[in-house]
Amino acid sequence: MKSNTYYKEFENFLKFERNLSKNSVSSYLSDLRKLIEFFKNNKINFIPEKIKTEDVREFLYSESKKIKASSQGRLISSLNGFFEYLLLENIVKKNPIEKIEYPKLGLKIPLTLTTNQIDKIIKRASLNRTNGLRNETIIEILYSCGLRVSELINLKISDLFLNESLIKILGKGNKERFVPISEIGTNLILKYIDSARNLSQIQKGYEDTLFINNRGKKLTRVMIYIILENAAKEVGIKNKISPHILRHSFATHLIENGANIISIQKMMGHENIVTTEKYLHVKKKHLIDSVLKHHPRG
Repeated sequence: MKSNTYYKEFENFLKFERNLSKNSVSSYLSDLRKLIEFFKNNKINFIPEKIKTEDVREFLYSESKKIKASSQGRLISSLNGFFEYLLLENIVKKNPIEKIEYPKLGLKIPLTLTTNQIDKIIKRASLNRTNGLRNETIIEILYSCGLRVSELINLKISDLFLNESLIKILGKGNKERFVPISEIGTNLILKYIDSARNLSQIQKGYEDTLFINNRGKKLTRVMIYIILENAAKEVGIKNKISPHILRHSFATHLIENGANIISIQKMMGHENIVTTEKYLHVKKKHLIDSVLKHHPRG
């Protein structure tokens, strides 16, 4: 089988078996092309069943001179996915990547807000003269459901299953998931729909869109940022605040209160558990801070 055949078959596997997004597929294939090109430049036949760990190490060493540690990690992950696919298809008998360690990355703890700060932001947003209830509801849902801003602005009334305390979210790669919604969030949505939203002139095509602007259309991402930033500034928060920080706070507070990492992965719509595991570092920091603050030997 020629290298371009492996490439095409792997592409189909990622698209139709793994159901990955277009960007994810593109990243995997870009990394695979680099490996194929490396073999070609070194006049080595690209025969996956004959590739050894040493060959891959040599390739990664050559790439390490050109890319950052985080990109090296992604490169290893992509190639691991390729060889796992070949194992699945019985093309190879072992994965030459499995013994290769990922590069150590510096610990980067996501910026989060305290529950007190979030409460202040929500309360301040509610005081907006024309859109107070809408803005309060938006920030509450972003935080209490851990949504991406794109997921929030595309939320439909038909996606709400409030009697079951659930909302349906269309996430990355058009993948659907159900996220629990709190009683506070449920009550705010019902209040917003029954009053503020029903008083608006809704434009054709946006009848099912939950959050709408003053012109009766879907809110933009920029508008969500402005709503959140304005409320944060007005309560004295100096850091630049974004919807993603509310999402980080959602996950962090769940971890700190003992939530299961798998449950958080599902609620946040992370395809890879590794993405969610960064919040475990936050838990460690939280525990260290608690000991230093409260232990007599702290």
